[in-house]
Amino acid sequence: MSAPAQRGTTTVGDRAVRRIAERAAGEALRGRAGARTTRSAASVRGRRARIALGVTLPYPAPLAETVRSVQEHVASRTRELSGLDVPAARIEVTALSPATDGGPAAAPAAGDAADTAPPARTPRRLWSGRRLPAAGTAAVAALVCGALAADLVRVRGTHRPASAWRVSAVHWLSGHGPGDAPVVAAGALTALLGLWMAVLAVTPGLRRRATVRARAPRFVAVVDRSAVESLVRDAVTGVAGVGPVRVRVRRRRVTVRAGLLFGEHGGARAAVTAAAGGALASCGLRRSPRLRVRVAQEAVWQPPAPDPEKASAGAPVLGGAVEGGV
Repeated sequence: MSAPAQRGTTTVGDRAVRRIAERAAGEALRGRAGARTTRSAASVRGRRARIALGVTLPYPAPLAETVRSVQEHVASRTRELSGLDVPAARIEVTALSPATDGGPAAAPAAGDAADTAPPARTPRRLWSGRRLPAAGTAAVAALVCGALAADLVRVRGTHRPASAWRVSAVHWLSGHGPGDAPVVAAGALTALLGLWMAVLAVTPGLRRRATVRARAPRFVAVVDRSAVESLVRDAVTGVAGVGPVRVRVRRRRVTVRAGLLFGEHGGARAAVTAAAGGALASCGLRRSPRLRVRVAQEAVWQPPAPDPEKASAGAPVLGGAVEGGV
């Protein structure tokens, strides 16, 4: 009888690992209203698997704690069921959904409000891997260098003449100097390409994503700015008398434009500012942006209704004036 190691091998594919990770994320998010997995990806290399998941979390909820629990459960559960080494699962919060059932997801932990100081380990911005520009540059360089190396090996090894494209390129370069228009255009294009690569190297990218405060080492949580815009818009829409609302979230500033349908302008503006500020504070962003609020009266705006008590108190005085005049 052959040994177990000689009877064959077991290979776990990317699709199977992705399905396991999706089920594990569903287990971690069970009982949270509105929480779900939006997208997933898995890559298996030998005995190691890398997992990336996009999830929608309920609001309000502590994002850092929720994402960390999902990350730990997905990694351990996938490691247990697949037998592969899963270093860590990459979790991205793609959207926030309002929790309506009043369950545990709607109530943040009691100690979250006390510990609000952002640790130094949380980055201000999330840096992009620049995978597409790097892959394109590497592919072009590999193609050119590979073709040149293959032709040189063929000429030196088999004593054949050089390829026609290399001979034509050498002849063309020998007949054109630095002042020719094609050479100047090629140099300018190369300089612009180098400048573009330098800008990509020193800028973080991922402008639509903002980092969230975290209190765990080696843990980075991000939220898309569209989710923050939705939260602020929902909070401002709930203010009495407010109609259409437009929200724009930038890196350093959040602009809220609200239309007033009825009521007093000053009170409505104060209520809109408080609602938008509360929604921003609940997101727990690493860098708190400045809030700018504009409230404009709509064409159908109606003034506030008169107070019945003041109207009844002023009625006898009005009657006495009329009688005296008669």
